[in-house]
Amino acid sequence: MNNTKLEILFEDNHLIGVNKKSGDIIQGDKTGDQPLSEIVKIYLKKKYNKPGNVFLGTIHRIDRPTSGIIIFAKTSKALSRMNDKFRNNEISKTYWAIVKKILPNESATLENYLMKDQKKNKSFVTKKDNAKHAQLSYKLIQKLDNYYHYEIYPKTGRHHQIRVQLSHIGSPIKGDLKYGAKRSNKDASINLHARKISFKHPVTKDYLEITAPPPKETIWNLTN
Repeated sequence: MNNTKLEILFEDNHLIGVNKKSGDIIQGDKTGDQPLSEIVKIYLKKKYNKPGNVFLGTIHRIDRPTSGIIIFAKTSKALSRMNDKFRNNEISKTYWAIVKKILPNESATLENYLMKDQKKNKSFVTKKDNAKHAQLSYKLIQKLDNYYHYEIYPKTGRHHQIRVQLSHIGSPIKGDLKYGAKRSNKDASINLHARKISFKHPVTKDYLEITAPPPKETIWNLTN
């Protein structure tokens, strides 16, 4: 876990949105590293002077080397309703990706079928009948010095979906060694950022659109 202050993007009585840094894990795993969920619990406990355990529900996840917005539920009601929204595809997500090789067409839709290899923690494009359908759209935002900046709109939420689908068409994300990038980034990040999430609030029913600034790094500083 990075020893930096939490960047809170949104908070009310039901939800809290945090800008995850690359390298943070969402929930505890075999590494034993302190997860972001625990850091947020500590923040809530201190802020509201809460005795005992603090409830915090994990609604969704993004990969460890990816940065960007993560929404947690502060109540069980919000958790249940947000889980339903994700299940029913009522959440709109936008990612930013930086790639070395330009993608075909300035904007397009990719559709594949993916299988996950549990041992390798990696997904593959396949034609197998029992694979999961994966769909995303992309749009070129700008050309950088030696890279291209794309906006990605995933329509499904498969394991490593954006990473494997872009790699499959010959354009892996910058820094993503697992999916074919030539070089790693110095901090082991990949240049994939969960930029924006929008949905109808599970309790108030207000429309929410929450945007996460990209990391303060040279390559991201070139983006608009």
